[in-house]
Amino acid sequence: MHEVLTDKLTNVQYHPENTSQLTKDIADEIKSKLKSDLKLERYKFVVQVVIGEQKGEGVRMGCRCFWDSDTDSYAQAAFMNV
Repeated sequence: MHEVLTDKLTNVQYHPENTSQLTKDIADEIKSKLKSDLKLERYKFVVQVVIGEQKGEGVRMGCRCFWDSDTDSYAQAAFMNV
């Protein structure tokens, strides 16, 4: 995940009109790499990408899903452009 974020976002300036397509491209590439690199074609991956501008404010997000703590897991990565 970090590799994809670094490749796609290094030296990119924030433009609200571009973020919709950029988030879709990043999510699709991460999901594709997960399936091919881990060779888990039959598994379901959910990839959520959020892009926002750094203005000193905090961000709160919420999400609901069905979760089986015995079999489900998650990973997260963050990228900040300065």
